[in-house]
Amino acid sequence: MALKKLEQITQKVKERSQKTRENYLERILTHKGKIQRKDLGCANLAHAYASIPDHIKERIKENKDSNFAIVSAYNDMLSAHQPFKNYPDIIKQELFKNHAFGQFAGGTPAMCDGITQGYEGMELSLFSRDVIAMSVAIALSHNVFDGAFYLGVCDKIVPGLLIGALSFGHLPSIFVPSGPMTSGISNDEKSKTRQLFAEGKISRDKLLESEMKSYHDIGTCTFYGTANSNQMMIEFMGLHLPNSAFINPNTPLREALVKEAATHMTRNKIKPIGELISEKNIINAMIGLMATGGSTNHTIHLVAIARAAGIIINWDDFDAISSIIPLLARVYPNGKADVNQFEAAGGLAFVVNELLKEGLLHDDADTIMGQGMQAYIKNPFLIDGKVVYKDGVKTSKEENILRNINNAFSKDGGVKILKGNIGRAVIKISAVKEEHQVIKAPAIVFHSQQEFLTRFQNKELQKDFIAVLPYQGPRASGMPELHKLTPPLGILQDQGFKVALVTDGRMSGASGKVPAAIHMSPEALLDGNIAKIKDGDMLLLDAKNGTLEILIDEKEWQERKASDFKVKEVFGCGRELFAGFRAQSSSAETGAMSFGGYFK
Repeated sequence: MALKKLEQITQKVKERSQKTRENYLERILTHKGKIQRKDLGCANLAHAYASIPDHIKERIKENKDSNFAIVSAYNDMLSAHQPFKNYPDIIKQELFKNHAFGQFAGGTPAMCDGITQGYEGMELSLFSRDVIAMSVAIALSHNVFDGAFYLGVCDKIVPGLLIGALSFGHLPSIFVPSGPMTSGISNDEKSKTRQLFAEGKISRDKLLESEMKSYHDIGTCTFYGTANSNQMMIEFMGLHLPNSAFINPNTPLREALVKEAATHMTRNKIKPIGELISEKNIINAMIGLMATGGSTNHTIHLVAIARAAGIIINWDDFDAISSIIPLLARVYPNGKADVNQFEAAGGLAFVVNELLKEGLLHDDADTIMGQGMQAYIKNPFLIDGKVVYKDGVKTSKEENILRNINNAFSKDGGVKILKGNIGRAVIKISAVKEEHQVIKAPAIVFHSQQEFLTRFQNKELQKDFIAVLPYQGPRASGMPELHKLTPPLGILQDQGFKVALVTDGRMSGASGKVPAAIHMSPEALLDGNIAKIKDGDMLLLDAKNGTLEILIDEKEWQERKASDFKVKEVFGCGRELFAGFRAQSSSAETGAMSFGGYFK
């Protein structure tokens, strides 16, 4: 039954995307070979090769061997991206050994939501994805490359890189990750310390000590937020070497996998990324998201990525996939384990194998391995200096973290869509206990995250309520994450109050135990009904049945006008530079893209 439904969902996406997909493939086919190195003028080529050492210059000017772009999001502000510092040289050296070349084509910006949470810089976060996509286009605009390597890990960076890569869909491409940091203190301990600080029971010094024991080294943060969901998603789309996502940085195996990516590109015929990524790859990414309880941010990013490839998906597709895909993993914030423990328990190889066994994954989707998803049930090992793949475990090493399908944590996925007379929203339920999945309570409307925090600190919120934060969408303020609300809402829930959140903003990829209806669409600034909610309105958030309703007379609701609210003028921290992005952003449900009008 589930297999039949997967086929139906896939067919529906194909039919919906037929025209846009054909147009996209026609565009990249037209560009493929339109301008090649050998066709460029001599002055153009001389500029391109001016910085290359002479012994390489002699070979590359003959145009016989392939030349690959390296696009990196390296900076040492982000722990996950610091390891990329030496990757370009490693890739270039390996390419040269295989009679090919590499050039560092360009860098992309990479910001950290963990640093900007709760501050003005967070309002740049979502649209940094579009800046990254445009940065890729600039890097690849020189028409001298035969393929590309993309180095990135975190929240907006990988979606931005992938959207940019798809705009150069005629080039074969490989994504190269850096891996998670080694485990620090447990995520559970970190969470408890944050809650104690929010309750005023410990000092700031104690909180900082805890945080620095958690975020303590190079590599991705170890919880299962957007960054690690990115890595899962890229593997499920077949753009990584198999099971390379969660190998720690600065290990011999990690360096060997970087070299292997370069070797693999030169020794194998990899399809251009625009042809490789089809409806099946996109749906596989969606399946991985549901099976592992991944980040809600991908209900925005995956929509944008798909549209960049001419594929039209929507939230109903996520909902349909969620209904047939069981939850196989519990990784913080959906459990106590971190991604290193997830990897040790069996990791992505185990998850892919379980899904393939039941026909719940498109095995015939194209991948950079050229053999469908079967390649992704194996794990890499470093044996005698070479990367060797062996079958992954077939039985979970820790059933509190990973389970077989016949013993899944739940029969459906970790993300659901809510619908009703307020609009449509996304909710992550994989960390929400069953007794908190249905909340009926009066609304309290807040005009900012800070207003909520102030009222919480003043002990004005010890009651049952649903917090409503409108005007947090892409058009209003760039759709910042509202993760600062998580600890106080969690405290109120632990105190026995029925609480929830409704907003057209985002929560972190680490959305937790409190029910949160997020990405409300249409957003308030686009005449969304969330702007009409007033203090005291009775709301029903029912995650079990997928509904979100205001419980008033329908005629009164239709006649009610939006409450007075003036969107503030946005200056400071560079936000004024993003005014154009906000003004032309598409809705959250269509990917919140500032250039969304071009992907129809």
